[in-house]
Amino acid sequence: MDNEHKKKVRDIKFAVIIVSDTRDFESDESGKIIMNLIKKNGYEVKEYDIIKNDEEQIKEKMEELMQQDIDAIIFSGGTGISKKDITVDTIKPMLEKELIGFGELFRWLSYEEIKSTAMMSRATAGIKNEKAIFCLPGSKNAVELAVKKLIIPEIGHILWEARK
Repeated sequence: MDNEHKKKVRDIKFAVIIVSDTRDFESDESGKIIMNLIKKNGYEVKEYDIIKNDEEQIKEKMEELMQQDIDAIIFSGGTGISKKDITVDTIKPMLEKELIGFGELFRWLSYEEIKSTAMMSRATAGIKNEKAIFCLPGSKNAVELAVKKLIIPEIGHILWEARK
């Protein structure tokens, strides 16, 4: 594939939402990693927030962001298999289209680092209202991997395709 497709959408505005019952703005290292990578690659972070592992808070935040001038939303946290991990269960039904390959690639890349533990991640992505939505684990290594190797290289192409 030529790189022209990847350059179609360049002025991209992100929202970074941390889903956690324990982190605050000072202790949230994963959010800082995500935002630094986004900015380093020439994109803008329009919103950064931390919300609880609560279905209503997650839904409200998603709907609020759908009304804003934001192109891509990264939710970090709540993608595992414990009872409190509800981000994927809350966001997935709200998506118009799921990018199944995102989760598959994320787990494949994660396997190289954490071996079979990668199977417990339910990281996913999709499209809603021509916006790209990503649900990532909360760990520093996971967000760095996803943003560096999957989101940044493809975000312009994803948005270009979603808006056709």
